[in-house]
Amino acid sequence: MPSSSASTTDAAKTASASGGVQSLERAFDLLERMADAGGEVGLSELSASSGLPLPTIHRLMRTLVACGYVRQQSNRRYALGPRLIRLGESASRLLGTWARPYLARLVEETGETANMALLDGDEIVYVAQVPSKHSMRMFTEVGRRVLPHSTGVGKALLAHTPADEVRALLARTGMPAATEKTITTADGFLDALEQVRRAGYAIDDNEQEIGVRCLAVPIPNSPTPAAISISGPAGRVTEAATERIVPVLQEVAQDLSEVLANTAAQS
Repeated sequence: MPSSSASTTDAAKTASASGGVQSLERAFDLLERMADAGGEVGLSELSASSGLPLPTIHRLMRTLVACGYVRQQSNRRYALGPRLIRLGESASRLLGTWARPYLARLVEETGETANMALLDGDEIVYVAQVPSKHSMRMFTEVGRRVLPHSTGVGKALLAHTPADEVRALLARTGMPAATEKTITTADGFLDALEQVRRAGYAIDDNEQEIGVRCLAVPIPNSPTPAAISISGPAGRVTEAATERIVPVLQEVAQDLSEVLANTAAQS
């Protein structure tokens, strides 16, 4: 899976060829590189990864600091700034709005509650939901944040992440048990990710909420890591139902991927 900074660099080259503003392209590329590095970097690190000279980076970072998109730490390193939060939240809401017709299609075809979730830092955040017509209420709701290790969407989103990065994430978040079936060891979670890669979809089997099963798949080539899922009572989301539902999930994820790609190309 290519890094977001690589994608931004490709986009910058395309924008340059079409008459884009170079300083803007470089500034966004630096923000992406900061995000890839965990949100905090030094100027020399940015220079090494971007290939830009230090004076250019310093000038761009000074502008980003003045705008509130970057802040300088007491150790003179630079960190992503709080003003980006508002942009991210607005973008997440918009992404959820685009997804709703596709989630509605999932509900129509599967009969279960459909969700869309993003990987935001070390957490999963639900950005869209279309509820089932059945009365049973799921734990998921738009805006809720959960840890990846106990959710189907978390497994779907991390399935192709290098094992050392997954271990580092789990070390930062911990692996608290939401139920007695929650995976609580890094080795156990990595084994579950291997099963996701083999099967092409992820399962949360009573791991976040007793009596509830979830099936999830990632959205291919999403501009930000995203996944869709259905959740329902274990008595309805059976093995037989899984064989029927997973192809629908994968088809909807592919269709949504194409919509997001077309939207990005037009912007």
